[in-house]
Amino acid sequence: MTQESTKNRIAIFPGSFNPFTRGHADIVERSLAIFDRIVIAVGINAEKLSGDNDALLSPIVELYKGNPRVEVVAYHDLTVSLAQRLGACAIVRAVRSVKDYEYERDMADINMKLSGIESVILFCRPEYSAISSSIVRELRNYGQDVSSFLP
Repeated sequence: MTQESTKNRIAIFPGSFNPFTRGHADIVERSLAIFDRIVIAVGINAEKLSGDNDALLSPIVELYKGNPRVEVVAYHDLTVSLAQRLGACAIVRAVRSVKDYEYERDMADINMKLSGIESVILFCRPEYSAISSSIVRELRNYGQDVSSFLP
């Protein structure tokens, strides 16, 4: 691989950011060891759409404001479409379990066939996988104090 072919390798790290999801920063850091730039793509669904998406993104923008290699964007369409639009060469996925890995691997194969965009699947380190964002959402729906469940 020539130096030119490794320049400006952009990866998308998609998903909704949740400040209680442990390991998010670790995945970004490990991704930056592989790629030149990471675009953290925060999914904004129809229920969250508002006139001020900047307010929704502010907690994660604040985390990375000093890092020129990390960009935070909101997206409303398919991840592959966003990756193609931004000229990304890969989509980074973080998984917590073998079951999650198997699902993401199947999706990676489909994405590669349809778009030519590779997927890089990183396991969350064990110390970061105690609670997932889906569990956090479920606990919040029942009015639980999520912070009490975190180590």
